[in-house]
Parts: sequence; C-alpha cells; structure tokens
Amino acid sequence: MRILVLGGSWFLGKYIADGALERGWAVTTFNRGRSGRDVDGVEPIRGDRTKRADLERLAGHGPWDAVIDTSSSELPPRDVLAAATALRRAARRWVHISTVSVYEGWPHQPLTDTSPLLECPPDADESFGYTGADGSPTKYGFQKAGGERAVGEAFGDAAMFLRPGVILGPGEYVGRLLWWLERAKRGGRILAPAPAGQRIQPVDVRDVARFALDQAAGSGSGGFNVTHPDGITFGGFLDACLTETGGAGAPVWVDPAVLIEQGVKQWTELPLWRTHAGVWAIDSSRAVAAGLGCRPIAETVRDTWRWWAGDGRPVDHPRWAEHGIAPEKEAKILASL
Repeated sequence: MRILVLGGSWFLGKYIADGALERGWAVTTFNRGRSGRDVDGVEPIRGDRTKRADLERLAGHGPWDAVIDTSSSELPPRDVLAAATALRRAARRWVHISTVSVYEGWPHQPLTDTSPLLECPPDADESFGYTGADGSPTKYGFQKAGGERAVGEAFGDAAMFLRPGVILGPGEYVGRLLWWLERAKRGGRILAPAPAGQRIQPVDVRDVARFALDQAAGSGSGGFNVTHPDGITFGGFLDACLTETGGAGAPVWVDPAVLIEQGVKQWTELPLWRTHAGVWAIDSSRAVAAGLGCRPIAETVRDTWRWWAGDGRPVDHPRWAEHGIAPEKEAKILASL
C-alpha cells in the first residue's frame, strides 16, 4: 500500500504517517517543512500546495493507492480543488479530513451523516461565506463544505470525508485539553460550566488516525461523523484532569446563564463548553459500524498529561492564545457567586 499524506509532520498528520509505517506501507508526505518534523521512514517532498507547479511535481512521484489530506483547514475551496485535480491521475482515492462545521444545523441541531451541508461552490475563494451573529454558521464551515465539494468533483465515489468535532490527545496544538490540565494542576476553586452531567464527545487523535488509515485501505465513500460514540460527562472529564495532575481543585458548577451574563466566551474561555443543543449531539454510528473505535476519554486525558508533563511541545499555532479564561476574571466571577 502506497499513500500520500498532505501534511504529515504534526498532530493528526504525524499519527497517520506513523500508523501507516507501522502497517508496512510506503508513505510520502508533502508539506512546506515549516511545522513539526518529518516522521522517520517517510519520503518527504517539500512544496506549497497552493502552487500549481509544486502540485504537478508532486503528482510525478505517484502513483498512490490513497491520498489523506490533513492540511486543508486554512485553504479556500479553489485551492483544494486545484490539489485534488492535479493528483487525480496519481491516486486511486482521497480521504479528506473535514469537520462537523460543514453541516447547516451545527451546532444547533443533533446531526447525522445525512444532515444537509452548507452550500459553497467547489471553486470559491477565501471570501465566500459568513459567520452568523451567534457564531453559527461559520465562514470556516462554508469554506470546509466547499472543500468537500471540490474533492468530490475530482474524485467522485473515490472520495471519503471524515468529519470530527473536537480532536484531543498527545501533540494537541489548540490547547483545549492542555488548558484544563494546567487549570486542574493549579487547584483551588475551578469555574466549571453546569451541568456536571453534560456529555461531551471529543475524540482521540490516535483513533482518528487509525480510522483514516482503515478507510484509505478500503473502498467506501461519502461522509462519516468522527465523534466519540460514548463520550464522557463534563464532571468526569474534570475529575480525570484532577486525578492525572494531582491537583487539589474543586469544580464550582455555575449555571450557563450566569456565565454568559458574566461575559465568559463559550468554546474558548472555558474550552469545550458551548450551550447550543447540537454541539455534542453528533451521531457517529455509521463510522462505528465502519470500524471506528474510540478509547475512553479518560485515557486520552492521561496520555496527554504524560506527554505534556514529559516536556511535550506542540507546534506553534495562533489558536493556542484563544483558549482559557484569565485567572483574574475567573476569580472575580467565583467571588461574585
């Protein structure tokens, strides 16, 4: 089996490259060489996927049984279309890492794999789409939906779309889980979004990588929601963070209405918290039937803390600075209760 990983040097792309090598596959990676480090054993090719000449040069290194695209999250659909078109003659199938944000109903409604998608042309530029007044839909969602259409136009039934919600695990670069781990370690009274029994569905990066590789080797097509089928309660999640870090903290569960009144930003200041009804109501049963297996989220928390405490270093990313409430703001809210 020969695969091409677009990206392949950090977080999900790195786990995909590692996992493919462990299966005895031949792995080519394509990136600019600016983030992360090439996995030992791959054939690294340097280039910019937004440049036609680089894509044509890359295609000459094929053929591959599959392309797994982990690096299109910041690209407009027209650039995804250019890459998929250039590589169509060099690859049998395309596994595209997308997002649940492509759905019209996210995050307001429970979703399945057949829920309607946002409309975006496959050749749209970066100006297409908008973000709603309440934060949904998002311009990002429109762009990613257009990216899916672009791949579908080039690869047809040989295209597969994996739609995770939140991906956590060792090597995380956004900082959601890492912020909660550091907050748990600091201890004291911890501002927490009620109810403690709210279930959340983040998925481990290693499980996403394994599922992507399985699909690259298969013959399926279409979209799969890649979210944890069992999830964990927010209370269980914070308990796991406290246990792993040895923090002597005590969550203070605060009504979401109070948090909103106090100006706490959902999704970022308290990572993983959002009040919309559908944000953690994503049906992944089709992916499970196709082989998605998810480890307990408490195991993800444990392994991420061991990586982080053992001098783990994520790649630099601007989204890191968005996450976590300032200690002064948290203390002020807790004092007002």
